[in-house]
Amino acid sequence: MKRSHLHAPMLRDTPSEAENKSHQWLLRAGFIRQLSSGVYSMLPLGLRVKRRIEQIIREEMLSIGGLEFDLPSLQPAEVWKASGRWNAIGTEMLRLRDRAGRELCLGMTHEEIFASLAKELRSYKELPTIWFQIARKFRDEPRPRGGLVRLREFTMKDSYSFALDETTLHQQFEAHEQAYRRIFSRCGLDFVVANADNGSMGGSRSSEFVALLEAGEDFVAVSDGGYAANLEVATSSLEPISDDGVLQTITEFATPDVHTIDDLVRFSSQLFPSGVPATQQMKTLVMMAQGEPVVILLRGDHQLNLTKLAKVLGTDDIRPAGAEETLEVMGANFGSLGPIGIKCRIIADTALEHRRGLVSGANKDGFHLAGLEPKRDFTARYADVRVVAAGEIAPDGSRLRIERGLELGHIFELGTRYATAMGALVQDSTGQRLPLVMGSYGIGVDRLMAAIAETHCDATGLRFPKSVAPFDLALLELGDSGGVAQRLYQELTASGLEVLLDDRVDARAGEKFTEFEMMGIPKAVVLGKKSLERGMVEIRDRLTGSKEEVLLEQVHIALNL
Repeated sequence: MKRSHLHAPMLRDTPSEAENKSHQWLLRAGFIRQLSSGVYSMLPLGLRVKRRIEQIIREEMLSIGGLEFDLPSLQPAEVWKASGRWNAIGTEMLRLRDRAGRELCLGMTHEEIFASLAKELRSYKELPTIWFQIARKFRDEPRPRGGLVRLREFTMKDSYSFALDETTLHQQFEAHEQAYRRIFSRCGLDFVVANADNGSMGGSRSSEFVALLEAGEDFVAVSDGGYAANLEVATSSLEPISDDGVLQTITEFATPDVHTIDDLVRFSSQLFPSGVPATQQMKTLVMMAQGEPVVILLRGDHQLNLTKLAKVLGTDDIRPAGAEETLEVMGANFGSLGPIGIKCRIIADTALEHRRGLVSGANKDGFHLAGLEPKRDFTARYADVRVVAAGEIAPDGSRLRIERGLELGHIFELGTRYATAMGALVQDSTGQRLPLVMGSYGIGVDRLMAAIAETHCDATGLRFPKSVAPFDLALLELGDSGGVAQRLYQELTASGLEVLLDDRVDARAGEKFTEFEMMGIPKAVVLGKKSLERGMVEIRDRLTGSKEEVLLEQVHIALNL
């Protein structure tokens, strides 16, 4: 392609709304333009990168036996109601009615649609199989951000595996994991594979592929021993705490104007020789689960993990109790709550299970209790309901770090939920009809492009790896080359390279170099008039910053063609 024919409008300054590096450079270098919040147009340069990413994904999906589909984005409500997700998903689904009043949505995923198609699978002889598509999705995202990171309209590769037993599902899950590893490696990304929560997708197992970067919107717990988990599901062990020398009997003491854990730490130093550190306190939270109160107990320095709590309670219908609800249940206001003398269910974090001499509110405004021993003084169900923290001991024995990350892909073992709901049954070798066992596997293509740009840029622009760059090579013609640029362009294009010839006669050399660096093309051949008079050209490597003069007739050798 010739630069004079390419629509790639460059911006001199960084747009004020662009927060992260990928958003800044994709805008400045003319790859994307915003139409509205969370909705972007792909300009020719952006589309070239996106198509290359899609081709990598397609090749790897075909390599594990995937069959490509193209399914509608406009979907009837009936299929979503059949699975129970029409109401469960909530406000993120974009819903509408047609002229006949029928309820429709713009699909944010395609489990139900693929499961409906799978009803045409009749025999075990057609299994196992993997179906996939690379298609548009829609989500009424409340907080679009980061350019292509979080969108309302986006492209996703979603694939679905079908089998008749769990063993085969596990094999299909592992095949996808290996394919995803190859995809992200070919895209030039460093990533971790993290344990994750299945969320509204349902099922029994899921893993996230996460690029560790500051622009990420998620947090993952990782360790040098190889452990990785989304913070929602991460687990750890704690260093033991000695309870020697603590009060052994329950003792009430006044705590005027004490309302928080930190307040009690400061106040207690006046009463006890070593005070009451947060690790010796019990934090009491009142939650409403399906309309019923549940008291949650945590160590004073720990935070509640709602995802873990939802699994313990068996429901996502959980919210904090309001001030009036709390007073009705506990008989006291916030800041003076504790587990003694209450009648509702208590869920205590496992970190409290074997402790002694703890301090909590007395359920009496302005008073606390010391000397509490959980299993002696109250009855609770003990479960891991806390958020892990940096420095704790990972399951592999090394120390945890909490890192920001950007989710690139997510794979799920779904089981029979969707097949049962949609009536997708297949006859096995004995003649029995069984529901299909499904897996679901997604990659956000636009987000993947953002992650590549975020991790492959510098102070002057993008630095795409060759596998996804908009062009393999730029030819920068500085002045009239006497037809050399055109001849070399034709030769290099014929050799299979995607080449951008900057043939603009009204653009200065500095402008051409600046644009080359902003676009992130891996290499450039510079054809300067004085160099050509000596039979030489310059080769610039965008990735390494190196410059090398070579003979014109040896350009093919220098480019390893």
